[in-house]
Amino acid sequence: MWGQILPGLRIKIFMTIVLGIAYPLVMTAIAQAVFPHQANGSLITQGNKVIGSEIIAQGFNQPEYFHPRASGAGSGYDATSSAGPNLGPTSAKLLHGTTKKDDKGNEVVDFDGLSLRVVHYCLDNDIAYESSLPLDRFKDAKGDLDDVKLIKAFNDDKAPLVFKPRAPIPADAITTSASGLDPHISPANAQLQAARVARTRGISVDQVNQVVARSTERPSLGLLGESRVNVLKLNLALDQQFPHK
Repeated sequence: MWGQILPGLRIKIFMTIVLGIAYPLVMTAIAQAVFPHQANGSLITQGNKVIGSEIIAQGFNQPEYFHPRASGAGSGYDATSSAGPNLGPTSAKLLHGTTKKDDKGNEVVDFDGLSLRVVHYCLDNDIAYESSLPLDRFKDAKGDLDDVKLIKAFNDDKAPLVFKPRAPIPADAITTSASGLDPHISPANAQLQAARVARTRGISVDQVNQVVARSTERPSLGLLGESRVNVLKLNLALDQQFPHK
């Protein structure tokens, strides 16, 4: 019996040492020697403080900053809950959003949906649009758009709200990535946001576009992927060159 068991134990111990200890140590050593920045999380620091990572998106909603893609990771940009919505292109939930009741019985947004994102993107960036109903009908007592009312209007079976931008909107401006943590936006998305950022910072659109151009990353090796802009790095470059007053 031991003649059959011992060879298996020896192989198990050997493979555990080689693949469970030696291999990870060798790979870690190579990574730290060849590309330590990437191996340690591609962290971005200011002084001695870590403020983010090049490969994980952060939420920006202030008008003086470029906004990243929408996120479906947890409550938004949660690196511990990386996920996409997993909804098909004909899903009514994806297209028009859904609402739900919270613990206090109030109706709140459950899933925003593409239509609502288009509305906010157009209004945030002064993009001309056509709407079957005046948006003033969907404002709350404070004069802000009520997302719940908009979602219900988009889902109205009899007379749904129809909202169309007059200019093409890049897909990444209103969709999430598979991970919900994509740190990049397309150059086209950045260009549409440039006027808002310039106006808020009190500078010209050309100045903003110059920063965008310098921050644009080309396809890897000239052919892998597409040109892209890292939102966190772009916003940091803006703060450094044109601080918001």
